[in-house]
Amino acid sequence: MAELTFFYGTMNCGKSTLALQLHHNHVASGKRVWLFTMHDREVGRISSRIGLSQAATTVDPSFDFWVHVRDRIGRGEVVDELICDEAQFYTPAQVEQLARIVDELDVDVQAFGLLADFATHLFPGSRRLLELADHRAEMQVEALCWCGARGTQNARTADGVIVRSGDQVVVGDVAGGESAYEVLCRRHHREGITRAVADRLPELSSR
Repeated sequence: MAELTFFYGTMNCGKSTLALQLHHNHVASGKRVWLFTMHDREVGRISSRIGLSQAATTVDPSFDFWVHVRDRIGRGEVVDELICDEAQFYTPAQVEQLARIVDELDVDVQAFGLLADFATHLFPGSRRLLELADHRAEMQVEALCWCGARGTQNARTADGVIVRSGDQVVVGDVAGGESAYEVLCRRHHREGITRAVADRLPELSSR
């Protein structure tokens, strides 16, 4: 029986890497696996920060997973599994479509995403996945705050200073760029102490 599994964690904890590893292993075992993503750092691909990358179908909020998969199967294509990266950006309706694919087409779905946004609020897609998934698996690779504690919060920054307001979805990366993100522990996210701020505070930079 097919199942819907949701793998979740913070930025920089290896979600895309695991998605690509599962794709490699399952294709090698003879499965037909389709890849999907939204707002990846590379358009039309699932990419990881360690350099792995694979072509994928890029979806937007209007994309209908149910219609897309049903129609392709109707044309004779074989599908055993869907791997869906950046699933936090999917709409609740799209998550429901994935659940329907599992239940009615007997296709496994592996979804990967963040739980919470820069303001510590659940993404709507992640909330629906938590509600509907057969299995929920927290990533075992821990991202670390600059202080060495476990990183649990995804902070949005501007010039090294934490940002507390703005649109929920602003695409960026922990590597910097126009929109930057940093993984922090709960305490330092609450206090607004990013690595850049800590480096400017003598009592912290000496740690």
